[in-house]
Amino acid sequence: MNNYLKTNYDLNNKETVSVIDELALWSAPFGLKLLEKINYRKNITALDIGSGLGFPLLEVAMRLGNTCRLYGIDPWEAAIERIKTKIRIYGLTNVEMITGVAEKIPLPNDSVELIFSNNGLNNVNNIKAVLNECRRISKLGSQLVFTYNIDRTMNEFYSVLEEILFEKNMTKEIVLMKEHIYKKRKPAEEFIRLLNENGYIINEISHDKFAYSFVDGAAVFNHFLIKLAFVDSWKEFIPEEKQNEFFAELVERLNQLAQSSGFLKLTVPFVLIDCEKATA
Repeated sequence: MNNYLKTNYDLNNKETVSVIDELALWSAPFGLKLLEKINYRKNITALDIGSGLGFPLLEVAMRLGNTCRLYGIDPWEAAIERIKTKIRIYGLTNVEMITGVAEKIPLPNDSVELIFSNNGLNNVNNIKAVLNECRRISKLGSQLVFTYNIDRTMNEFYSVLEEILFEKNMTKEIVLMKEHIYKKRKPAEEFIRLLNENGYIINEISHDKFAYSFVDGAAVFNHFLIKLAFVDSWKEFIPEEKQNEFFAELVERLNQLAQSSGFLKLTVPFVLIDCEKATA
């Protein structure tokens, strides 16, 4: 069981960053939807919030071409260096990377016609501050389009997790679990309200979903993406002295669910919101 909980990955290590590129299957369903909705046109300036390892930023840069200028912003320095390597190898001249946070974007007022974000806006520390910055740097009529996975992500997993917490009378941990979900996956209605408050009007809200299927619970916890992106957050609301026993039971419950169903499917519902700046 201990191997499931070993997640001390160094995200500043170049070798680690290089293999994380293999996890594009997670971001691809969101990104493909996003690529369909971008208003492609010449002579614009665009910004990608939360560029990660460069998808879909570099794809958008190639599609927009050299009459456009694109910026990507992310606080993850090692990933920024990885993107710069790709920019050099791809021969792109229309992309510039910014190491920083979206709460403080170093671009002039009214300078951007397009802002996009692929599962990035839900991961910022202060969404109100970020949307205020988006409004500041955007020209009137500019497009803001983004995707993120909503609160019922992997509901099959979280239902089993909550069931065990309830059985063990771990009510505090149930609250912490729900706070964790809300922090990363706010309801679409809340995003819409914040967008409206910042002078944006909604042109389209599109819902979609995909699924991760596993042979059993052990496969879930041994999957590199799960260990890299999820396990640490799950460990945060389980007391350290209880983690080995608790997660062993959770894996066994998931194994039982997979056995009864033939396999284990974790559904990832997500939303795309396409809007434009309507007021200064």
